[in-house]
Amino acid sequence: QVQLVESGGGLVQAGGSLRLSCAASGGTFSNYAMGWFRQAPGKERDSVAAISWTGSIRYYADSVKGRFTISRDNAKNTVYLQMNSLKAEDTGVYYCAAAGLWTTRLDEYNYWGQGTQVTVSS
Repeated sequence: QVQLVESGGGLVQAGGSLRLSCAASGGTFSNYAMGWFRQAPGKERDSVAAISWTGSIRYYADSVKGRFTISRDNAKNTVYLQMNSLKAEDTGVYYCAAAGLWTTRLDEYNYWGQGTQVTVSS
């Protein structure tokens, strides 16, 4: 069983930056593809970014390409999401998740963190 704990959320002005972290425990971190998802108020949870086991493959939603960067440190069992040039529409709860296969589909992620709130003021 993998446990995931996100941190780094908060309130930031539009144009600012935040770095989210997700610490994993209870499993072999390097065996899992990792993803970041976000859920805006009143909307479904959507994929934001994903990274493969070694970091050689990365996926970004069109809405965040060029602004967000996903990375991982397998020695620290941690995945990161660097978010730059934040916009009001980036507001939401950000979740990290782990999957035993390469996927960007929400329903194929097996383990989820509790989420961290990101609020971007315009």
